[in-house]
Amino acid sequence: MTVESTAARKPRRGAKRVSAAKKPQRSEPQLVQLLNPEGERVQDPDFDLELTPDELRGLYRDMVLTRRFDAEATALQRQGELGLWASLLGQEAAQIGSGRALRDDDYVFPTYREHGVAWCRGVDPTNLLGMFRGVNNGGWDPNTNNFHLYTIVIGSQTLHATGYAMGVAKDGADSAVIAYFGDGASSQGDVAESFTFSAVYNAPVVFFCQNNQWAISEPTERQTRVPLYQRAQGYGFPGVRVDGNDVLACYAVTRWALERARRGEGPTLVEAFTYRMGAHTTSDDPTRYRHDDERAAWEAKDPILRLRRHLEAQGHADEAYFAALEEESDALAKRVRETVRNMPDPDPMAIFENVYADGHALVDEERAQFAAYQASFEDAPEGSEGPEGGEK
Repeated sequence: MTVESTAARKPRRGAKRVSAAKKPQRSEPQLVQLLNPEGERVQDPDFDLELTPDELRGLYRDMVLTRRFDAEATALQRQGELGLWASLLGQEAAQIGSGRALRDDDYVFPTYREHGVAWCRGVDPTNLLGMFRGVNNGGWDPNTNNFHLYTIVIGSQTLHATGYAMGVAKDGADSAVIAYFGDGASSQGDVAESFTFSAVYNAPVVFFCQNNQWAISEPTERQTRVPLYQRAQGYGFPGVRVDGNDVLACYAVTRWALERARRGEGPTLVEAFTYRMGAHTTSDDPTRYRHDDERAAWEAKDPILRLRRHLEAQGHADEAYFAALEEESDALAKRVRETVRNMPDPDPMAIFENVYADGHALVDEERAQFAAYQASFEDAPEGSEGPEGGEK
């Protein structure tokens, strides 16, 4: 299966016009696919994969529970329980497939949308929500699961991953590092610098780009004239485009790239060609910049639906299995709701801790001023105006 590039551009002023007959013919990029939208297995000579029925059901369970958690988080934000949420709806196959390809000793550098990868690394889903509720700065120890804290700054985690991978190589370990980023981040200088350093130092890192085709409101064709995976050629390492809605293909390609890194063969760029079904975040309105028919076309390629079709066609799962999984999803959603609503507020004075190892006079002064400001609310009579004219 192939996907045609839509990187069209208007000619520059003064540029010579080329007739249609003389235009160079651009070959369509290859797309690795092992499971088509109808749930049928597709053979690929370079990325063959054999999984047991239990393993297939496990991948399906991962995607279903991740989607349910994601939907619950979106609902909590709409109810005012979270300040913001970045949904992964539609990208479950890319995240679960790549996440399950990792070994325990591999290290992950995510963005802020890798909820499925976090699930695969054993991070409790409720820990992801503390930052979005504003009660902590992350909620988990990165070294416990080899899963770094979420990175809000676009593209910077690729530099972190490259540096970490260079350290892994110097230590002589055979583990690999993976960095997740989106198509929008691929336009950042940090990503280009990461490609340069990883190639020159042969770092054991996999760059996993989830091309969901929309960097907020900007489509991919406004960021690149060629498919993203082809950028790797200019840096001297391989790039592969995979069907990002095919969990089997994502698993197989990522496993290959990780094994290549562990053997000391350097970095790989994996472009998971997928689609963001929802908004960029809960503060975004995708109806302002894209059409409903585009989403409808991608709904037919739903990653969960295609694996379910395969399981049913092969007799690997029955209605009792799907019903039990639905009950498990409901229980997860209930636990998430209860945990989020019961999260304790942080100590407001904690922001002054650990700024300097030995303390600092200016921080001490600011701490005292803030403490006095907080105390003024406690001293104000009920119904009276607080500091700066605000009603208590």
